[in-house]
Amino acid sequence: MWPVTRVVDAGARPLQGEAVAVGPLLTTKLHAPRRRRGLVARPRLIERLSRGNEAALTLVSAPAGFGKTTVLSDWLSAAPAADRCVAWLSLDARDDDPALFWAYLVAAVQTALPGAGAGALALLSTPQTSAEAVVTSLVNDLDAVPGDLVLVLDDYHLIESAEVHEGMAYLLEHLPPHAHLVIAGRADPPLPLARLRVRGELVELRAADLRFTPEEAAEYLTEAMGLALSAGEVAALDTRTEGWIAALQLAALSMQGRTDVTAFLTDFAGDDRYIVDYLVEEVLQRQPERVRSFLLQTSILSRLSGPLCDAVTGRHDGRQTLEALDRANLFLIPLDDRRRWYRYHHLFADVLQAHLLDEQPDAVAGLHRRAADWHETTGERAEAVHHALAGGDPARAAELIELLLPTLQQGRQEATVRRWLAALPTEVLRVRPVLSIGYAAALMVSGLTDGVEEHLRDAERWVTRTPGDGQDPRAPSAEVVVVDEEAFRRVPSAICLYRAGQALLSGDPAGTIRHARAALDRAGADDDHLSRGPAAGLLGVAYWTTGDLDAGHRWYTEAAAHLERAGHLSDVAGCAVALADIRLAQGRLGEAMRTLERALRLVTPEAGPPLRGAADVHVGIAGVLIERGELDAARRHLATSRDLGEHAGLPQTPYRWRVAMARIAEAEGDREGALALLGDAERRYAADYFPEVRPVAALRARLLARCGRWADALAWAGERAVGVDDEPDYLREFEHLILARALVARFTADGGEDSITGAVRLLTRLRQAAEVGGRTGTLIEVLVVQALAEQARGQVAAARATLRRALAAAEPQGHVRVFLDEGPPLVALLRAAPTQVGADGYARRLLAAHAPDQDGGRRPGTSVDPLSGRELDVLRLLGTDLDGPDIARELFLSVNTVRTHTKNIYAKLGVTNRRAAVRRGEELDLLARAGHRSGRGGDGR
Repeated sequence: MWPVTRVVDAGARPLQGEAVAVGPLLTTKLHAPRRRRGLVARPRLIERLSRGNEAALTLVSAPAGFGKTTVLSDWLSAAPAADRCVAWLSLDARDDDPALFWAYLVAAVQTALPGAGAGALALLSTPQTSAEAVVTSLVNDLDAVPGDLVLVLDDYHLIESAEVHEGMAYLLEHLPPHAHLVIAGRADPPLPLARLRVRGELVELRAADLRFTPEEAAEYLTEAMGLALSAGEVAALDTRTEGWIAALQLAALSMQGRTDVTAFLTDFAGDDRYIVDYLVEEVLQRQPERVRSFLLQTSILSRLSGPLCDAVTGRHDGRQTLEALDRANLFLIPLDDRRRWYRYHHLFADVLQAHLLDEQPDAVAGLHRRAADWHETTGERAEAVHHALAGGDPARAAELIELLLPTLQQGRQEATVRRWLAALPTEVLRVRPVLSIGYAAALMVSGLTDGVEEHLRDAERWVTRTPGDGQDPRAPSAEVVVVDEEAFRRVPSAICLYRAGQALLSGDPAGTIRHARAALDRAGADDDHLSRGPAAGLLGVAYWTTGDLDAGHRWYTEAAAHLERAGHLSDVAGCAVALADIRLAQGRLGEAMRTLERALRLVTPEAGPPLRGAADVHVGIAGVLIERGELDAARRHLATSRDLGEHAGLPQTPYRWRVAMARIAEAEGDREGALALLGDAERRYAADYFPEVRPVAALRARLLARCGRWADALAWAGERAVGVDDEPDYLREFEHLILARALVARFTADGGEDSITGAVRLLTRLRQAAEVGGRTGTLIEVLVVQALAEQARGQVAAARATLRRALAAAEPQGHVRVFLDEGPPLVALLRAAPTQVGADGYARRLLAAHAPDQDGGRRPGTSVDPLSGRELDVLRLLGTDLDGPDIARELFLSVNTVRTHTKNIYAKLGVTNRRAAVRRGEELDLLARAGHRSGRGGDGR
């Protein structure tokens, strides 16, 4: 899981503690543009936008030049700041990288709500983090903050990433009522607009709304632009432009100082496609040559400042020229409060660039290279890469990318890495082994495999030396290009490491072991923790996958030690969960608990919040406690994990948490609730490098078999192609055990010798494999099912003997639920066990643990059917002011499950409403029983 997925960072420098490494963000993108001078008042649009305070989404969608940004800044300036917090983000094409997009979005939120989104930023630095997890963490923070928040995303049409759109859809679905999203762009975003429209959660402004009315056009031309036009001339211009604001503004600029307005209006005609080109040309021709040259040369820049413009133009008047252009309303938009940074209106910039290419094609590359020089000097390497690529200097771009790789990898900006490296010519990329490794890493962490081996071979040819040639295999040859020497020294080990990862993904554990050992052989000194840790982790996973748990545990322990020394404590928490899982399979509950408790101390510092992974460790501890029958303590750890939030967990936290809660629900007799939780867990399952030895679907099938729904369990086995005569396979061992359990249930219900014979044959092989592999935890489960099979066949003596063996293996470590979760058939065997020598004490302990939750609150002498433990919990909360959804949240159940429990309570108590149920419960003294259960839980849940 975690240490293994870190293999993609083998070439990166160590992280300092748990810091998030998204890289520097441009703060100018986080400033809402100020209301410009001379704007036409548009109260009709302000009123429409204000309706968005009651909706989840306000969409401002129109082509370029319709004043989308202007009307939004005007609206935000119109309302008192005390009424709401405003977060603004101006997007550009480079924000199409999901990691960068969410980093900027969170940074925008933090300008309005300092501290909000800290967990989301931490998630962005973790491999395999989903957009859903990031958004969930952010939503939880927003939900906890009082007061309205308006989040504006400008130029959203530049975002094309499906992953970003999916995350935005999830954000809209779960946005707190006091948070409002505003999206402005040239096209409708691929979001569930129709659903929002039906719900009344969407406010829309489109081109028809944004066009100037004739009255607004007249006010703009005569008052804002100071033109002395007749009513007829205003009407003619408005008719020609159809209220298109950019065209009106350009026309007004063209007419300033003219004496031949009528002639201009006569020439001003044609399709809209040509209006802007025509008008920009008119505006440019009317500018002094010095200003015109400045406009064309600086049009290559996405952001403009005085010093940057001076560097590009070779002049020394950049700041003064920008201020003059701003005063002249020449399509220049301030990006900060001090007017140090600007950008051109996108429509204006597009036309300027077209004129630049047409008039000075040979100058474009040089302009970009000077921009790259300036950005590199100021430390803005990402901008420098953009201009180096645009300026036709791939070698320089490659050098900058190599220096940026550690930051990009730590910030999970794989999409940016892939885009940049794909833009490099093959001949430039192939002589740079660090970049070849970086490309392979970006592909693998993105779930892509095509091209990985090719890039590994490209890197390999620069570090492979013939034995005995006297050269250091980690020293560059004469032809190779290396900028980051430290990263280059890791290349030989990294090549083997990624091949080990590929082998694991392709189901080749032997290949994984071979390549991972080679990675260790090629790693640096013992303190090269970021090479040795992931390699040891891959070895651990490979051995675990083959069923060699001792070797798996040994190598995973080494991986954890390296990662701890490197300061990657969240990864150590992931290792602890893996090590505990291995020990649970071996039946060593005590060692599993000690491993988890030590990890919890590492990720729970005395000062400061818990680190990522703390939530996972709490879930792991709860799993051990559940097996020991300590349900109340387990519930407290799960409550702590929940309170920390999913952002404090690793990608597998959501589904593992629900699996643990399902085990508690089953232990308390709430099997329907347990099935619902397992269904939710399966939907939230996040795959990783860990062997999937206990699939959630198999856990659900086991519960179905225990509930008497053996046909459904057998149908699942058929879908999985699990058969009684399959060869033993560690990865499918648990699934085979579930098949045997379902066959025993079918035989018990319907008979059929074939079912039980096949089950016994399969169980015999499973028992032998578990014994040989030293998997005592698995062996206990097999023996329990085998005892049930023998009992079903009437072989009582054999069943008791098998159960005695299971009890003897379980007692030293305190296994409880593996017996009690099988329900009445196993309990009957336990009651007979005390008559057998050697099983007396432990069987009685199990029966005592079984007793408290079995009476369901039945009072002696009553005819009321017993309520399950979960039904008692629901009954207690029916006596409060909580509604159905609140009760569901309190008990970690779905609303449908609460409804089912409520119906069962009504039926058992013979009542038809909530008040009657509570009154009847008081008469039968059931509420005292429910209160006792709540008190045992410690947290009221």
